[in-house]
Amino acid sequence: MPTINGKQIAVESQGEGDAILMVHGLGGTSNVWGSQANVLQKFFRVIRPDLEGSGRSPATGDLSIQSFVDDMVALLDSENIDAAHLIGHSMGTIICQHMAVQHPTRVKSMVLLGPVHGLPDPARNVIQERGDKARTEGMKEIADTLVQVATSKNTQIHNEVAAICVRELLMRQDPEAYARTCEALAGSQAADLSAIQCPVLILTGDEDGVAPPAATRAMARGISECTLEILGQCGHWTPLERPNKVNETVVNFLL
Repeated sequence: MPTINGKQIAVESQGEGDAILMVHGLGGTSNVWGSQANVLQKFFRVIRPDLEGSGRSPATGDLSIQSFVDDMVALLDSENIDAAHLIGHSMGTIICQHMAVQHPTRVKSMVLLGPVHGLPDPARNVIQERGDKARTEGMKEIADTLVQVATSKNTQIHNEVAAICVRELLMRQDPEAYARTCEALAGSQAADLSAIQCPVLILTGDEDGVAPPAATRAMARGISECTLEILGQCGHWTPLERPNKVNETVVNFLL
């Protein structure tokens, strides 16, 4: 694992060409992007880190959206990448938005899946409580609950492999590191959408309770150059629930 900002960050790298940086969300890892990476590596250099505190990257200190942003920029520096296309999921979309605002010359375009902008106070409280639960009780009940509420009914019935993958991703998280990541998300601030100048593609599911279509449409209207698509029979885990449609739409956007 390379050392990024003095910490060990697990990174997968595939393919050649223009760089794509893929940023997972809360409870995810670089493996969320497996299907997309397999397709995109035919055209691009695909870089998939595990954020600090997720997957194989240990949490070595306090976590925040800003620390994640700083790590991702440092990762681009370590790979000698001047600018990259960003693809984010859920919490990862917040990181991507702040990167585009703080470092506009480093971001060629963005794809935001199940995007989150500003969190309302009730959502912050729920996420904080989830982190507390991870510390005291572990990940099993959290994983079981999120499979039920964050994936579509179609996924649960007809795409059991995706539902099982979501559960496995969550079950394998370190409870303390997951709790710190919850705190980072709960303390996040909304990026200034009007300051995002690169082309943006937004994808969300019609059954996504975290990034519901109405909120996502409002978000898209705040970005100067934005394309929005709502995926049918899809919940919040967009890359896993509708991989083929996501792959097709993302490739067409980037190429």
